[in-house]
Amino acid sequence: MEDSLAAAVRAALAGLPDLPDGFDPAAVDVEFQTPNDPSHGDLATNVALQLARPLRRSPRAIAEALAAGIETDPARVAAVEVAGPGFLNIRFADAHLAAGLADVLAQGDRYGRTDGHADETAIVEYVSANPTGPLTVGHGRNAVLGDTIANLLEWIGYDVTREYYFNDAGRQMRMLGQSVRARYQEALDPDTPTKTLEDGLVVPESFPEDGYRGDYIADIARGLADQHGDALLAEADEARFTDAGKTAILAEIEDTLARLGVHHNTQFNERTLYQGDPAPVWDAVDRLRQRGLIEDQDGAIWFKTSELGKTVTTKEEGEQGQDVVLVKSSGEPTYRLPDIAYHLDKLARGFDLVLDVFGADHIATYPDVVRGVRALAGDAADRIEVVVYQFVTLVRAGEPVKMSTRKATYVTMDDLMDEVNAVLVEKAREAAEGAEPETTADAGPDVVRFFFLMRAAGTHLEFDLDLATQASDKNPVFYLQYAHARIASIERKADEAGVGGEPDLDLLTHESEQALTKLLLQFPDEVAQAAEARAPHRLATWLREVATAFNAFYRDCRIVGEADDLAAARLALARAARTVLGNGLAILGLSAPDRM
Repeated sequence: MEDSLAAAVRAALAGLPDLPDGFDPAAVDVEFQTPNDPSHGDLATNVALQLARPLRRSPRAIAEALAAGIETDPARVAAVEVAGPGFLNIRFADAHLAAGLADVLAQGDRYGRTDGHADETAIVEYVSANPTGPLTVGHGRNAVLGDTIANLLEWIGYDVTREYYFNDAGRQMRMLGQSVRARYQEALDPDTPTKTLEDGLVVPESFPEDGYRGDYIADIARGLADQHGDALLAEADEARFTDAGKTAILAEIEDTLARLGVHHNTQFNERTLYQGDPAPVWDAVDRLRQRGLIEDQDGAIWFKTSELGKTVTTKEEGEQGQDVVLVKSSGEPTYRLPDIAYHLDKLARGFDLVLDVFGADHIATYPDVVRGVRALAGDAADRIEVVVYQFVTLVRAGEPVKMSTRKATYVTMDDLMDEVNAVLVEKAREAAEGAEPETTADAGPDVVRFFFLMRAAGTHLEFDLDLATQASDKNPVFYLQYAHARIASIERKADEAGVGGEPDLDLLTHESEQALTKLLLQFPDEVAQAAEARAPHRLATWLREVATAFNAFYRDCRIVGEADDLAAARLALARAARTVLGNGLAILGLSAPDRM
């Protein structure tokens, strides 16, 4: 609808007399918004106000001329009106609403999909948590954002590859291996000499100062002791312990992601970037050196980002260029170098869109990676996009809280999902007054996913545990799921009452019926806009409007008990609402229950 209306506005504009020389009507950007006040129509555009200066006419006069010249299909548009200083308001025809509703019902679980990017490919990298410990709450927001953005991209036509990048090289992995080895020795000999770290933790003497301290390390070590006895004590290095730790931790990460409904198509190991002749990381350094962008200083290799526009401002010296270290004097690359090589690899694989989901701790470093890629790949770097999300604070009764965990000093995703689900199950049992509730399904993943999607990625997220464990429609995720389940219940009752048959959708003339219908017809645009903005929270917010509009419709318009033809039409509208809610919940990665 909006595309055809925009074309009609441009055609009417081209027909205006005395257009200035060089003015191109076809180049005018015509955008429509849905007015907050329904009395202002169904769509509105301020294009006449934007054209006042180039056309040297009053906006009102331009709007009136356009309204008179626009040719529209009367089956789709009932009226084009001029309002205020020069707004154009569009009112849909009833036949358009009926035809749109029929389309919702016909498309079913495909309704909302568009093909604007049908010939394009995308790779979305998300989670990418180091295989050195369980998934934390911070990783969880990354996982849910990345997975949902990938869903949205698929719904607008992209062929999406979901990739997990494993940082399985460098110091952090050595620390993992040394931590497991120390705990392995302790498991074999409980009298192993110990030391006390600054935080009071007692560890074996061989435990590294910056080692990984969670109980999961001791669990891995005990497993090795049970399997191999003391045979591994003769190992010359920690490689066997590193591999054992990585394997066990990755398995736990994958289990957590599966519970959260998050999956990947491919995995990429950082270690491969150090293999081959030349290895991709060192090839990147050589190529940057050939471009004159490398400087050797104090045994380290520096990337001359100052020549690519990077600056830093200090009170003493003002603004000046800033370079960054790619390889430390120890010979160990910094984060930036393997990431430059990794992104060159992704571009070489031919993806049209290369999208990364990063935490706020990457804000200072990812621009350097893009600079390096642009220096070596040119305009291909334009295909790289980064979604940066802020961190999560758990809140109870308005106060930040730290949940207990046996893993370490952080909160894991499993801890969070377990706590939410445990409280909800207990409330369900209380409501059942001693009887076993109808369902004790794991609600933790749905609640956690939705709460991570409620706010824009760039805003700090306060995860309200009190709200998350509300077993009512005050809980925003249950508000949507209750609406879907309620419609399914209505359908069952209507079926028992014999309501059915081919619906006459032209009978849906009540204000609440039309308001709900108009909202449902926005779904493809809402999905596309959320996808293009990489903003899942927009869809989550809009779905609440759908649930509210459905509740208003059902309050005002009975189904069972009305005349057969009107009941059938209203039942069809309810089914269309369930379709939109179900499809929207699927994009967000949530279940759409028929009973609650």
